[in-house]
Amino acid sequence: MSGRTAPGQACPCRKARPLAHARWSRWALAAVVPLFLTSCANVDLDQASVPLSSGAASEYAGMTPAQQREHERLVASYGGTYDDPELKALIQQVVERLVAASERPDLKYRVTVLNSPAINAFALPDGSLYVTRGLLALANDTSEMSSVLSHEMAHVIARHATIREDQVKQAVLVSRVISDVVNDPDLGALAMQKSRRTLASFSRGQELEADAIGVGIASRAGFDPYGASRFLTDMGKYAEIRSTALGGSSSSTTPDMDFLSSHPATPERISIAIANARQYATPGSGERDRALYLSAINGMVYGDDPKEGFVRGRKFFHPKLGFTFTAPDGFSLENTSQAVLGATGSGREALRLDAVRVNPDQSLAQYLSSGWIDGVEINTVETLSVNGFSAATAIARGDQWSFRMFAIRFGSDVYRLIFAARELTPELDKQFRAAATTFRRVSLNEAETVKPLRVRVVSVGLGDTADKLAARMQVPDRHMERFLVLNGLENGNKIKYGDKVKIISE
Repeated sequence: MSGRTAPGQACPCRKARPLAHARWSRWALAAVVPLFLTSCANVDLDQASVPLSSGAASEYAGMTPAQQREHERLVASYGGTYDDPELKALIQQVVERLVAASERPDLKYRVTVLNSPAINAFALPDGSLYVTRGLLALANDTSEMSSVLSHEMAHVIARHATIREDQVKQAVLVSRVISDVVNDPDLGALAMQKSRRTLASFSRGQELEADAIGVGIASRAGFDPYGASRFLTDMGKYAEIRSTALGGSSSSTTPDMDFLSSHPATPERISIAIANARQYATPGSGERDRALYLSAINGMVYGDDPKEGFVRGRKFFHPKLGFTFTAPDGFSLENTSQAVLGATGSGREALRLDAVRVNPDQSLAQYLSSGWIDGVEINTVETLSVNGFSAATAIARGDQWSFRMFAIRFGSDVYRLIFAARELTPELDKQFRAAATTFRRVSLNEAETVKPLRVRVVSVGLGDTADKLAARMQVPDRHMERFLVLNGLENGNKIKYGDKVKIISE
């Protein structure tokens, strides 16, 4: 959940326009829970423009006003840019080598590192390349990073991005026609949502074409062409860990697609990537430069940036906005630019926490009954106090899901805490109500002690084993699996004295 203001100021969530801002009709209730589990990082085509910062205006002086606005919207939706001179210099060097070896050395590219833990990279038709620090943390050497950058450059070279942009514009037009002519905003929104899900990723043929072009570019630039297959393999393992943590949700069913969903690491795709690489070199050929790469990402923020709020186990903590919340037992949380999302391992319970502006003259009980979500049982609406803050709660029911909703007035904003369950039993409802009471203000001392997790590159010492190193990982669960994926290792791989490996710690 983005956090650029303290209580009493405008809430940044309104800029991001979380899904819940739209009126939720009864037929949409069944779709709410899968949306809770999405990584809501991609740009909302309908969101308001964000003013250009002076830094962006200077760095991207060659952009048209429309391109500048698109850039600023993208950057804002991903938590801003991540500034690290050493890392930026390395990426720039790699891009220059790739451009010189590409089919279009005349094209110009601008690379932005996004301050997001998501695994994502994408390109715009004007040659703007974006890569998240989450993706950079997963890569293990210059060849793996080059495989991602060259793949995105290939989309530009093959004009895939231009074709998709035209399709997106057409989808926007169709949704507006439905809304205006049929006079049904909900139907128009549904059409737009389906269009975005379709257009969020390139076609299978375009992705495979970009794979092939990208491997060729990377190889001609002197990088190990097998970096693509290694990165795809690790990405697939990471997707499995993430899916398990969020209740087994499949990113392919969510409307806000990320690199994991648009670049599925299937065995077939990995095999094709290996076959592509064999056309250029044998395994072990080409530059990998693991030491240089690890040096560049050493100390990089990992996971949530505390400035945007962060998750530690079942607790969400936002020092800048000044509040904290703890989910019920069995929940895993994920912080996104629009909301805090959570789910149980069974996928039968979920939650969403976001913020909106509510007229101060309107009571919270009236707000819950006002129709922003259908299916509210009016007789369940009640007012209460949560740690000194005025609040209201109610139950809403759909065909497949039931919801326990809370609205808590904090500063000038209202925080909406929505729990969903396949079957809202009295015991489960009791747990949801207890979790809502953990919403509280954080003290200045608490806020000042917050430190982000970082990628720490350490040397394997005498007596160190994978088990011992994994135990040092400050991650919520599956320490060994996360350690292996983060370092591109298989279970049972030997690590040697003096090797450099990545761990996650403060």
